[in-house]
Amino acid sequence: METEQFNQLVARAVQALPAEFLERLENIDILVADYPSPSQLRKGHVGAGSTLLGLYEGIPQTNRTSGYTMALPDKITIFQRTIEAQCRTENEIVAAVERVVRHEIAHHFGISDDRLRELGKY
Repeated sequence: METEQFNQLVARAVQALPAEFLERLENIDILVADYPSPSQLRKGHVGAGSTLLGLYEGIPQTNRTSGYTMALPDKITIFQRTIEAQCRTENEIVAAVERVVRHEIAHHFGISDDRLRELGKY
């Protein structure tokens, strides 16, 4: 898939979020990269034989205090080629992008992987 088309999928996945979440997205950049860097793999705690589809880097809203000022934006990176490698059709790519975007935005709001598993959203 062309990068621009993938970027549009990510943008649509963000815009499809419920309004109460869209209204509360603060100080965040959402980017697309082909693959995670070695540093991102370490940050994502990805072991051998595993892969990383997306990564949230920042301070979750639940951990922000009154001292949270002049901070660089949090960053969500969606990894195009790793998502594509797990999908066979364009429809599967669309569904994966939507799922990964929601998952990483959940981290922005302070929801852990453990809690997402409990909710059946992992």
